[in-house]
Amino acid sequence: MSRLLIISNRLPVSVIRKDGEFCFKPSVGGVATGLNSLGESFQKVWLGWPGDQIKSNLPLPEKEKVCRNLRKLNCRAIFLNQEDIDSYYYGFCNQTIWSNFHYFMEYTVYDEQYWESYKRVNHLFYEEVARVYQPGDLIWVHDYQLMLLPKIIRDNIPSATIGFFLHIPFPPYEVFSALPWRSEILKGILGSDLVGFHTYQYAENFLNSVRRIEGHEHSLKQLIVDNRIVIVEVLPMSINFRKFNQSSDEKEVQKEYRKMRRGFGDKKVIISIDRLDYTKGIPQRVEAFGEFLEQNPQYREKIVMILVAVPSRTEIPQYELLKKELEETLSRINGKFSTIGWVPILYFYRSFDFESLSALYLIADIALITPLRDGMNLIAKEYLASRSDGRGVLILSEKAGSARELGEAIVVNPYNKKEIARALKESLEMPLEEQIERNATMRNRLQRYDITRWANDFIEAMVKARKYQEELSAKRIDDSIKARLLNDYRKARRRLIALDYDGTLRGFVKDPDQAGPQPETLEILEKLVADNKNDVVIISGRKRSTLEKWFSHLNINLIGEHGIWIRQKGGEWQMIEPMGSEWKEDLRPILELYVDRTPGSFIEEKDFSLVWHYRKAETELGELRARELKDALLNRTANLNLGILSGSKVVEIKSMGVTKGRAILHWLKRRKWDIIITAGDDWTDEDTFEVMPPDAYSIKVGFGYSKANFQLDSVSEMKKLLKKLVKGK
Repeated sequence: MSRLLIISNRLPVSVIRKDGEFCFKPSVGGVATGLNSLGESFQKVWLGWPGDQIKSNLPLPEKEKVCRNLRKLNCRAIFLNQEDIDSYYYGFCNQTIWSNFHYFMEYTVYDEQYWESYKRVNHLFYEEVARVYQPGDLIWVHDYQLMLLPKIIRDNIPSATIGFFLHIPFPPYEVFSALPWRSEILKGILGSDLVGFHTYQYAENFLNSVRRIEGHEHSLKQLIVDNRIVIVEVLPMSINFRKFNQSSDEKEVQKEYRKMRRGFGDKKVIISIDRLDYTKGIPQRVEAFGEFLEQNPQYREKIVMILVAVPSRTEIPQYELLKKELEETLSRINGKFSTIGWVPILYFYRSFDFESLSALYLIADIALITPLRDGMNLIAKEYLASRSDGRGVLILSEKAGSARELGEAIVVNPYNKKEIARALKESLEMPLEEQIERNATMRNRLQRYDITRWANDFIEAMVKARKYQEELSAKRIDDSIKARLLNDYRKARRRLIALDYDGTLRGFVKDPDQAGPQPETLEILEKLVADNKNDVVIISGRKRSTLEKWFSHLNINLIGEHGIWIRQKGGEWQMIEPMGSEWKEDLRPILELYVDRTPGSFIEEKDFSLVWHYRKAETELGELRARELKDALLNRTANLNLGILSGSKVVEIKSMGVTKGRAILHWLKRRKWDIIITAGDDWTDEDTFEVMPPDAYSIKVGFGYSKANFQLDSVSEMKKLLKKLVKGK
């Protein structure tokens, strides 16, 4: 049976000391529920901190007793001392990362001592991983408290399969880059094989920071880091839908519901449930409710708001100030609108058990959930799941991650109290049929994609990432394959060597006009063509005039413009088939429009193709405009024999049916070759790989899926291989 090591800041078990004895109470949190639902497919071992009542200075016999009991629950404890708790947890995690990642830079503390503690505790977690890990285990690291851990594991256990999931937002580059330790944090996360986020925007923010800080470009959310593929996935966390959907059938829930119903009579009920945190926007929410009462006096004494603020991080001064601000705001609003027998807002500064919480969901006509920034917000999902009759209205902040999935809710700007007030009025007046229709769509979505599905999807993505790494490793040219290739090369009397240029013999540069062959490259090619056993072909998407300029002095074969033009050594350029270019006049204005809209982009005109380059443009803008341009061109070229090609920072329009693969057939059919070596780096080279015989040494330069038989990591590795062939050893 496969093992899954789950590593999180806190264990899914609360360890409490009561009357001298240790009590172990399982958590009902979403992550614990989801991972426990994986059933027997995995043996789960959970590593984490058992809580601040169990410190590292606990007497050894008591510590051993705690560990024995936790092992029975498949848990392993990481013990922290008081300094770690203060500096790592309440310090760096909650006063540095939490505030920065939620865009509250004004609350972010930049303390080197906190950072040192964060590093130390991440290493402590690794020490326990090292004790528990067995080859073949899957390792799933959770959340912002352990962002350095994946790299620490990778450095010490290179073959480990590691997934990391961030449960909070990942901020934009402009916010994240303010952290002095930004590079170390990114490198820590990139130690993973799989990185998961709740929303597309968080993933994009992460990839943007990785590109701008670490210099790693991505392709379809895949990154090359230290000769590994790192896959970035969007996997929005869900809830135990079934549990909340069936809660109304439980006796204790019904008992609580009836008690509440008697207390509120026929008043409309709004619920607001959150941890007391500045990211939740609770004072602003209360202000908005006051605005509603001001603008809609007809609803006074006919409505009540139940405000539940669960205590959180009370050791941090900012949270005490927030509590004071909230209570002052509550006092002012209640003081202004209360009457004898009616208080508009009922305030509870405590947590509720499952039965009471479920009863609140059932009684609420409206759930008002308006965080200023929230990674997901599962309260919104729990409310919908609990409403099995389909009634009720969800008002949800656009700044919550769940708003990306729950678009049928009334989505509001949490900073706009007038908009929230209007949303409350709309909710109270919404017809029952509309409530049921909106909620049915969201409930069906939550039922299909529940917490179990989320956990399974992440595990499956981890397994896929591991298989992907194994496949790439199997194709990688090692010393034994190099020896075999060199031996076959030596014995061969007729050799065909077909090499792509950009990305294979020359790495990509910012300015394509400055991408001429380096002296080292020319020297390699000169030695290859000097051997009369070799027929060497350079295959490129570049214009024939450029290739002529760079390589005309060599006795070499050339293929230009992705196969439109071919030139045998010593011969003249020939077209692979007759072509027209009259279509250019129709399409050039579209490309010119995108040049105007994208500073740094430009058009390159070839004989029978047009190319829009955006290497010099700002990356995000260039990629956005490239997608827009492709859509515009596809509509205009639907009835023409033209193809739209996407390369590295280029969009090219050319005739369909003409490919590098078709061009290289001109040489493949000429004779029977004793050995064929071909290399390329991007998807245009896949056409070449596809037409090669099975025994060819087809080589993909760089990472990613390929039809090639072998893989090398980089241009420099490709050059080293060619040098070995030239030297014959």
